[in-house]
Amino acid sequence: MVEHSRLAALPPTLAAAVTQACAAVSHNINGQKLGRKGRVTRERILTAAIDLIEAAQEPVTLGRVARHASLGMTSVYNYFTDITELLLATLEPVMATALDDYLSVIEERWPDDALFEHCYRFVRSYHGFWLRHSRLLHLRNALADQQDARMMQHRIESSRPIIDLLVRQMSDEPLGFGPHTSMATMLMIGIERSVTLVTDRELRRLVNIGPDISEDRYLVPGARLMELAISDARSGGAGREPMALLD
Repeated sequence: MVEHSRLAALPPTLAAAVTQACAAVSHNINGQKLGRKGRVTRERILTAAIDLIEAAQEPVTLGRVARHASLGMTSVYNYFTDITELLLATLEPVMATALDDYLSVIEERWPDDALFEHCYRFVRSYHGFWLRHSRLLHLRNALADQQDARMMQHRIESSRPIIDLLVRQMSDEPLGFGPHTSMATMLMIGIERSVTLVTDRELRRLVNIGPDISEDRYLVPGARLMELAISDARSGGAGREPMALLD
């Protein structure tokens, strides 16, 4: 069937995540309980949305997704009220693959004598994740920058696991708003912005970053800054009060 061929065209981990995400939904937005047919229909919609976003020839709309999935608009509206809701549902299985793509790289505490190598591996893994899903992630960020509250919240929530793991790399400080959390947040902002730059074709063109310029021009400095921040935190530097730095 068409929907299965499209699903099979996705990377195996993403295809499995799409199926799992749809299986976890018990009712449509009208409160009707979903059986196998309903879950397969939802799967068709998400797969069609992913396919269209990756193609990125035209703006993604519910109408285009419905046509791509060979469904009527009524079927789509049974599951999603607007395009943001559909994009959030599409992001769910994509973010579910983050553990294998980059979070697993940062879970174990990195040794001091190989800190840069581990930082670089993480930054490269995060860049690889963005490269695989760049059109969807750039679309999310563009909507967040336009003050779409749901996309802003998703962007924040997707960064929190990385920030938490960075804090654990720095010290045993409880998660919250301590100095290490602040440092990890700033690192995350910088890393995401640099990865956004090197995975955005149009932005690269505007700032004259040609295809011959390696992404390492930005990823290596990002890894070095991460190394310095973690090393400083482990030595007690990041824990000093701000006024103490001026003495």
